[in-house]
Amino acid sequence: MAVDPRSARLGALAVVSVLLIGLLGTRIWFLQGVQQGDYQARVTAAKLRTVLVPPERGRIFDAKGRIVADNKRILTVTVEWSVIRNKPATRKALFERLSGPLGVPTADLEARYNSALYSTLLPLPLKEDVSEDVVNYIGERSEDYPGVDVTEDWRRIYGYAPLASHVIGYMGAITKETLKQYLDAGYNRNERVGQFGVELSLESTLHGSWGKRVFEVDAAGSIVRELVDQNVPAKAGNDVQLSVDLELQQYAEAVLETELKNRQTLPEEQQAHNGLDPKKKFKERVYASSKQYGEQEWVPYKAPAGAVVVMDHTTGQVLAMASYPTFDNRWQGAGISGDKYSQLFPSKKPDGTPIDPDQSILVNRAVQGRYNLGSSIKPFIAWSALHSGVITANYEFLDEGTYTLQSIDPEDCQENGGNAKCVFKNASSAQTGKPATYGPVTVEDALAVSSDAFFYRIGEQFYTTPGLRDELKVDLQRFGFGADSGIQLPYEWDGRIPDDAVKAQLVALGVLGKNEVPRLVVGDAVQVSIGQGLMAATPLQIANAYSTLANGGFLMQPSIVKAIYAPFTPDLGPGMADLEAGTVVQSFDRPVIKDQLEMPPEVREPIMNGVKRVITGPGTTYPKTYYHATTGENLFKTYAYSILPIAGKTGTAQGASNFPWNDSSAFGAFSLDPTQPYTVTAYLEKAGYGSKAAAPVVKCMFTALSGRTLLDPVLISDQLDLNSTLPAAPKTLANQTCLGGIDNTIKD
Repeated sequence: MAVDPRSARLGALAVVSVLLIGLLGTRIWFLQGVQQGDYQARVTAAKLRTVLVPPERGRIFDAKGRIVADNKRILTVTVEWSVIRNKPATRKALFERLSGPLGVPTADLEARYNSALYSTLLPLPLKEDVSEDVVNYIGERSEDYPGVDVTEDWRRIYGYAPLASHVIGYMGAITKETLKQYLDAGYNRNERVGQFGVELSLESTLHGSWGKRVFEVDAAGSIVRELVDQNVPAKAGNDVQLSVDLELQQYAEAVLETELKNRQTLPEEQQAHNGLDPKKKFKERVYASSKQYGEQEWVPYKAPAGAVVVMDHTTGQVLAMASYPTFDNRWQGAGISGDKYSQLFPSKKPDGTPIDPDQSILVNRAVQGRYNLGSSIKPFIAWSALHSGVITANYEFLDEGTYTLQSIDPEDCQENGGNAKCVFKNASSAQTGKPATYGPVTVEDALAVSSDAFFYRIGEQFYTTPGLRDELKVDLQRFGFGADSGIQLPYEWDGRIPDDAVKAQLVALGVLGKNEVPRLVVGDAVQVSIGQGLMAATPLQIANAYSTLANGGFLMQPSIVKAIYAPFTPDLGPGMADLEAGTVVQSFDRPVIKDQLEMPPEVREPIMNGVKRVITGPGTTYPKTYYHATTGENLFKTYAYSILPIAGKTGTAQGASNFPWNDSSAFGAFSLDPTQPYTVTAYLEKAGYGSKAAAPVVKCMFTALSGRTLLDPVLISDQLDLNSTLPAAPKTLANQTCLGGIDNTIKD
């Protein structure tokens, strides 16, 4: 019997229909059953709006509780990304309407949009810290500003700026280079974070953590209610108390800047000595101008920069840290234009070439300066020589003004037509115009009058004595040279103690001449022994080394932080925190000892006696008609030694081409009174002899520390002048008497 083809087709359609209905039923069951929770969560999420709550940043106090970094609640104008993304015409029109009320050029608003520094999950901030008038103006015309809103945020306030700006630091937007690091740490892309100083190094301590508020919204996006049970409160950051005392800091900054400017503007009569005609215009080291420098006319000191460090050598805490040139850290949050910022903090000259590094402002020279130490290194060379047995306390050397290397064949010396420099000279005496001759000197004498020849001999002995070539480097490392000190500040330089590998690297980098041998030679060791050549350190490292000598051999880890407090330390009054009412989370009062050096009397006493005599004298007499004063004796005759006795050492680091106007000035000193355990170092770039520039600064600091100089009160800052063209207002020491002394004839 024949089958009706229509029946077959209907049967097939029926099967297909049943299958489709089955599949549809299965899918409905799957959606409503298996995936119901997931889809319900999506619907619920679409009805919720989460608002992130920024944490209040921890505040920063000085040692006495002055609030050096505070917070202020501000209003920020924002715009939703959906309104402006991929809509150039709409964005341009909106920015043009906002430019006037916000006082921000349209180009700057566009730059924010294009910067890729702001999270697209949060509204784009257009301007921070707007006034209530601006908020009201925009709110009353909301139809003209679709997607524009106002949020609350925090702004950093530096109430005592520009004091200690290099130490405190400043805030800035997260950069492209650090974005991933901060996002991984739970930060928001729109945040401002520490960029310098303690604001950067203690960022995680100060930051806190974000909170959130969750709202239910309707289809139009209007808030229905707040879901309080889903809120997470923001956690404020911890407060930080610095070890820096702003009164002492203010004085240190004024002394440093005043002395640098004094060195730049020395009257001609102060440039000449011992009856020499000032009209000849030869600078301080006039003894050899006509011979050594031809007819080089007197050149003023550039004296562009420097640093001062004051430490407590029983704890390692830094009481003051000044760096010049300085800046006002309020500029970084002042909302100034890029052109204005480049004017204040230039990185290039108008022709596009890099500026002179001497003029760099955003550099903390106390921890970033890369300096030869000059003779200020000699106490540590002496310790190494005595400790290792290269010399004894009674070793006597006949200093006749020069030293000739003993380890080089005389025929190889330059004096005999060879290539090697074999003769090294002392600094010259203004009395004779020739290298100073000190006669028979012990290590104590050599430190007091700063005999280079004595230390040249030590340098050669270290190099030529089997097993001792590396000893000097090891000993200098034990005083903290050549390594990061561990202080809580960013960008600290490790310093440099030369060895074969270091020299080879410098040759490969082109820092040294092509003809330099890529390993240490005896001349390098000789130069290191007087703080010249390849040896370099920071002023903080110098201060730490002198502190180690002062406290009997304990190398401390310096600290710029005194304590960490729990959030919301109460206020005591305007600009002051009530530290007694706060809660200490971590204290840094107990010193961190990194090493303990052996300081038996036979090693320490000759060094201590030598550095004491630098301050008090006496010097040496040789030949019988010439008295050689110690390098600080005449300057410190006007210092009240009986009130706060000190010891110290001068240093002069030779500069480019050995011209004296390129010499840099160093001085390190410490108190001998255990109840006032202060160490002070100063380094003034291209400012002349150590006894002439850095030593007067240190003298002033100890005069203040002794109570002989009353420190000016620290006042809350006036409002920042946005029309200023200076990164920081100049500081001048009102009473400069402490900088003076009796003219010295030996200027190491």
